[in-house]
Amino acid sequence: MTNTFEKLDLQTPDYTNENIAKLAELFPNCVTEKRNDKGELERAIDFDALRQEFSSSVVEGSAERYSLNWPGKRKALVAANTPINKTLRPCRKESVDFPKTKNIFIEGDNLDALKLLQETYLGKIKMIYIDPPYNTGNDFIYNDSFTADKQEYDEASQQKDGDGGRLVANQESNGRFHSDWLSMVYPRLKLARNLLRDDGLIFISIDDNEQANLKRLCDEVFGEDNFIGNIIWEKRYGRSNNAKLMTNSTEHIILYRKSSAIEILREVRSVNHNEGYSNPDNDKRGVWTSVSFVNQVTCDARPNLTYTIKNPNTGEEINHPTNAWKVSQEKYKTFLEENRLHWGADGKAKYPRIKRFLSELDDGMVPVNFWKFKEAGTVDMGTKEVKALMDIDAFTFPKPPLLIKKMLSLFTPSETIKPKEDIVLDFFAGSGTTAHAVMQLNAEDGGNRKCISVQLPEATDEKSEAFKAGYKNIAEISKERIRRAGKKIKEDNAGKEGIENLDVGFRVFKIDSSNMEDVHLTPDETRLELFDALEGNIKKDRTPEDLLFQVLLDWGVDLSLPIECNNIDGKQVFFVDDNALAACFEEGINEDFVKQLAERQPLRVVFRDDGFANDAVKINIEQIFKLKSPATDIKVI
Repeated sequence: MTNTFEKLDLQTPDYTNENIAKLAELFPNCVTEKRNDKGELERAIDFDALRQEFSSSVVEGSAERYSLNWPGKRKALVAANTPINKTLRPCRKESVDFPKTKNIFIEGDNLDALKLLQETYLGKIKMIYIDPPYNTGNDFIYNDSFTADKQEYDEASQQKDGDGGRLVANQESNGRFHSDWLSMVYPRLKLARNLLRDDGLIFISIDDNEQANLKRLCDEVFGEDNFIGNIIWEKRYGRSNNAKLMTNSTEHIILYRKSSAIEILREVRSVNHNEGYSNPDNDKRGVWTSVSFVNQVTCDARPNLTYTIKNPNTGEEINHPTNAWKVSQEKYKTFLEENRLHWGADGKAKYPRIKRFLSELDDGMVPVNFWKFKEAGTVDMGTKEVKALMDIDAFTFPKPPLLIKKMLSLFTPSETIKPKEDIVLDFFAGSGTTAHAVMQLNAEDGGNRKCISVQLPEATDEKSEAFKAGYKNIAEISKERIRRAGKKIKEDNAGKEGIENLDVGFRVFKIDSSNMEDVHLTPDETRLELFDALEGNIKKDRTPEDLLFQVLLDWGVDLSLPIECNNIDGKQVFFVDDNALAACFEEGINEDFVKQLAERQPLRVVFRDDGFANDAVKINIEQIFKLKSPATDIKVI
């Protein structure tokens, strides 16, 4: 029987082929064919022909060029582009308010997670914050399969993971000191960029060891023109006499934009920023502050801003001996008429100051690249907050929620999407500070920001308080911290209007192998009894809800949309976001059931490929939907 329905491939995008397709559109003459390792023909790029297209601009051979390079870089790029055959499996028992929450927590390797999120969240994330492992010589880094192999480094024998995990000690004796770290970060940043909105921002915490390399790497990934600033965060305000050479009281936060869609960046004004405003002369325009009327440039440099002014209170005519004024003479006359010049409390100051009224300011202020501890918190504050929530020292040097809230306070005045509806991503979630900060800020300003957190289940130290308290890995700490933080936020805001609607939940997903059977047999391995065991193409231990979320990932449907489970003609049907998608993974699908489902007119519908009662139903289903719901897109798995 001919299968008339498109089958979902249930695999992450293959960016290598997508890049070939993009080049083919621009330079069709550069596309050729080659045989792969299996002897199959596939499309490829003729680099000699492509080089000819850029003959006057190509750098070849040993010619000097500016670049950041390290052993393993090419393999890291390949890893970013290579698709994976994995999925996200929902875990309701570890979730909070699974049916309604818009927040997501993914447990697993963040490289896999970023690939799995590509279809669904492509160009939808407003802000990314990450605090990757620092390359101190003793910390751990992600041991991806694409880092340099043993033959490339004599020291490779020292790189062992005794538990068979994905982490490897980055000892100072390791010749790949910087290379391993860069190879770990590079593909993750490449994939993260895809997820950002055009007006999106990414903040990356880093210390002095890799700050310079990270800056150059981000210039390559995001573009040098999209660098906004290197923010210096005052993470401590005390002096440590334990340091041998110098107390490190600051940390770097590298900030990039996705594109030039962000032309202006502002910071939300807080109550503290308004403390300098007052109204000593009872001006009807309200509180004001003042700035000098004297320019920093000299009279010789700006003769058009050099003229005589007059104090209206004393009648004295005034000229500055060296410097020009801030505004033109015409503007000065306007200031006089509008009473915008302040001559001191007694009206006899030597030079006037210009009034700046709070009521006339825009919504925000230009941000600065030095964040003081009073406005962005400290690591000590972060440690105390986690301990107060968890009752133990569960995490080493966690970032304080105040720091993340400071990042979230930045906005672009031209935003088309309300800042309070933004999606925030943290794929090195650690103790869960970002999710905590998002919930807390939503409680303060009534926002509906959503947070996606990703954390590897890295084993906790058996000597740590966390391990002794029953937390076997860091992901468990993250989830519990978010649970407790959400509960406390609601308790602290009890009685506040609308607090009952605050989203403090999260849907937990765990990265696992695909739900579909993956069988590769040579002809001599094929036996009759194997066909009986492989009658279905879905793994036996997978639930209908597992299948549903793999379909959502493949179809690019938001993982946080509401899901309703209904019964139609005795069969379980999932409806996502009312009628956006209907999914039935039952067997024995017949025409009566299909007719009832088609009457609901879902935008999309998906079935098991082997779920139909017989071939006739599979043939007729398309005609039934054409008659009752012609706009429905039908697919099978």
